Amino acid sequence: MRASRISAKAADTVVGLLVGAAAGFLLTGAAGAFSSFVLGRPLRADGTGASRAVLLAVPAVCAALGAAVAARRAGRGPDRQNRG
Repeated sequence: MRASRISAKAADTVVGLLVGAAAGFLLTGAAGAFSSFVLGRPLRADGTGASRAVLLAVPAVCAALGAAVAARRAGRGPDRQNRG
């Protein structure tokens, strides 16, 4: 791999990390809104350690998945972009 290819892959991976983290925060917010409005019970992070861990883990896992998908897609050559 050339240096420009590696830096392009790193940039794509960082973008995937940020997009994945944003999706995780949106997912957490949507779950909190659903819980508040539909179920009538707000999500609280001040209760147990498990609820706080889940609220922190969802964006982190989504960020890791976003980075992995972006790195995989960046590793493909331009001739393989439209193939499954």
